Amino acid sequence: MKFLNRREFIQYSTSALVGVSLLSHPSKASPKEKIIRIKNVSSNFEREPLNPYRFKGSAITESWQTLAWLQADSGVHKIGQATQGVLWSDSKVFAAHSETAGNALMYAMSEYALQLMKGQTFTNPVQLVDDLLPEVLAYGKKITGNPDLRTTFALNALVCVDNAAWLLYAHENDLSKFDDLIPAAYRPGLSYRHEKVASIPSFSVGTSAERIKEAADEGYFIMKLKTGSAGTQTEMIEKDIAFLTAIHKAIGHYETPYTKSGKIPYYFDANGRYEKKETLMKFLDHAQKIGAFDQIAVIEEPFEENNETYVGDLGVRVAADESAHTVEDAARRIEQGYSAIAVKAIAKTLSMTMKITQLAYEKKIPCFCADLTVNPILVDWNKSIAARLPPFPGMSIGLQETNGHQYFKNWDKLMSYHPKADASWTQTHAGVYKTDQTFYEQSGGILEPSAHYEAVFADKWP
Repeated sequence: MKFLNRREFIQYSTSALVGVSLLSHPSKASPKEKIIRIKNVSSNFEREPLNPYRFKGSAITESWQTLAWLQADSGVHKIGQATQGVLWSDSKVFAAHSETAGNALMYAMSEYALQLMKGQTFTNPVQLVDDLLPEVLAYGKKITGNPDLRTTFALNALVCVDNAAWLLYAHENDLSKFDDLIPAAYRPGLSYRHEKVASIPSFSVGTSAERIKEAADEGYFIMKLKTGSAGTQTEMIEKDIAFLTAIHKAIGHYETPYTKSGKIPYYFDANGRYEKKETLMKFLDHAQKIGAFDQIAVIEEPFEENNETYVGDLGVRVAADESAHTVEDAARRIEQGYSAIAVKAIAKTLSMTMKITQLAYEKKIPCFCADLTVNPILVDWNKSIAARLPPFPGMSIGLQETNGHQYFKNWDKLMSYHPKADASWTQTHAGVYKTDQTFYEQSGGILEPSAHYEAVFADKWP
């Protein structure tokens, strides 16, 4: 693999700018949208240690919190955040490099996007991401040496940039609430207002049934259960079946007021580990045998994205996650029988997520929010979507996975960076977040600056 030196980076950036379509879109701006010129850009990151989180046959032990700083001609600046998910977004990049190098490659793509934006104009973040994505993906393929780099990797790199753009867009257009930010074309799919959103913890491969039972005893009524154990396909399915048996024995009889059946639902995520439909059917056949089948609410991403197996005849709801990179990919998955989509505003950009949720709404495909082990502020970016999605079938409240409190070693420190850290909606109460009127009035706190992240850039940009 060949890393670009600084001179090569500048040359590549300059040549790319000639062809990129960022050079403003005045004809696409609505009468109410201002054309915003980016005067200055900057970036930074903070490394956060994790308790090992095992999935996709590997594990992550560190998470980079990347920051994108944008300043408009008006002098106003905004800071967008992202949590990098290298293993989740492209396991080949993760496997080919050290964990630190994988994170550095994604960070370089975020910085590259910012350099593309400097001196350019945009009218809204959705168009901005549409313009940036092909350029950033092409650059990512170059620096990773991977011509098949997954689009999700580039989208993950763009999250901090997209978030900063939305914050700048809100300020420049005098928008003070999250609801006002949502373009009219995407509002139908994000028009619900849940009073509660489930806080869904995630348990990595190998977690004991006893630990999951403890979570159920704490009030969590739906949990993300990682399957796709390490080893051969034969070893994997044997371990997964044993795990299912242990889970159903431990919590299968628990009751909850948040489902129509009154029973705890199972949410399994195989992260593309199953190679054949027959192997997944062995898992489902066993679920039938032990009486757990009817409690399976969803199985997420059982196959790799290049596996075009039809899944609409399995008798369970199968969700697309990392394979639904873009709205076009989501549409293709729906054709393949996927009947739910795990959306991630904190991993695929808010801009792309709005497109996907609207498509799903039109196709009557339910969505829920999955996590990327993100920090507390980003939890509320995701919650802003989860609270507005139509109810998931069989459930009475919104659904949002959030596992940062399980895996960040310094979660309490990260929580202190949240501008609304003491708000009721930032805390889980008996397995749910209470998204009351104050949550909507204050937009979950995501439109307000974080003193900690402002300080990161204070010396360079007064």
